[in-house]
Amino acid sequence: MAEPAILDVDLLAFERGDGAARAAVVDGVRRSLATGFVYTSSDLPVDLLDTAYGLLQRFFALDPASKARFHEPLSHGQSGYTGLLVETAAGHDQADWKEMLNWSAPLPGGHPLRRRYPVLYPEPVLPEAAVPGITAVLERFHAALADLQRRFLRVIALGMGCAETFFEEMVHEAPTLTRAIRYPPMAAAPAAGHLWAAPHADINLITALPRATAAGLEVEVNGRWQAAAPPEGRVILNTGLMLERLSNGTIPAGWHRVVAPAGASGERHSVVQFCHARPSTILAPVPSCCSAAHPQRWAGVRAAEALEEVLYRINLMGP
Repeated sequence: MAEPAILDVDLLAFERGDGAARAAVVDGVRRSLATGFVYTSSDLPVDLLDTAYGLLQRFFALDPASKARFHEPLSHGQSGYTGLLVETAAGHDQADWKEMLNWSAPLPGGHPLRRRYPVLYPEPVLPEAAVPGITAVLERFHAALADLQRRFLRVIALGMGCAETFFEEMVHEAPTLTRAIRYPPMAAAPAAGHLWAAPHADINLITALPRATAAGLEVEVNGRWQAAAPPEGRVILNTGLMLERLSNGTIPAGWHRVVAPAGASGERHSVVQFCHARPSTILAPVPSCCSAAHPQRWAGVRAAEALEEVLYRINLMGP
């Protein structure tokens, strides 16, 4: 039997094609996600991505004190700026060599989700005062990428043996997070052993990664690390621990890291989005993914508790 491989699938063919075309995409996604990764076509506007990168690079080029004005300690890395050498991959001693800007779609102040889960729904903090116009662009970008992820989850749901709409309520008003990341030149790292991002799996359902400005993302497939090499214009999607649990392990979480290529002397910018389940969701394996040959591996856990534990373990939820 051939080893699982990362496949390039066509989300737009699933949405616009006939029954045979839809079935082919579902099958391709199911086979590809045995690795934890898949490449997909998208209708994410190229000019929107270019504009977002331009504004984000202006922000990250500011001096440290100016960037620190947009740090909100009580957001625990879920809103605003997070500085260098803060986030630390679970199980690792050295912090990642990166800095970040985080944002999401805010809910009204009196919304029940914000009252009950304030850590997961913090006040938005964007550097509009330092980079005029950035808020509107990043909000548009967040909405476009969140829409892409919700649509892709319909394909995944069918591959799990669920209804196409299985994830719709689960991700409605969920604390989905978009993150811009700057990876500085490795020569400037304060000590040996730091990586741009140490090996890790994401906690959420799925993660979308449009093109970055430079190479460096590596994925673990069949026990070996390899450079992620999507075709031009594709979006990388990787699966997270929440989806692994819901699928009873039939869809494993995708392990990845970000490592400066040999001889590289520059920096790298990327934008990723973590698609989460609503905090009250009970993450338990669905019946269609359980059988006598593949019995239920996990009991249920509340999504909020799973997320907050990970934030603690990666050093974002301190005292």
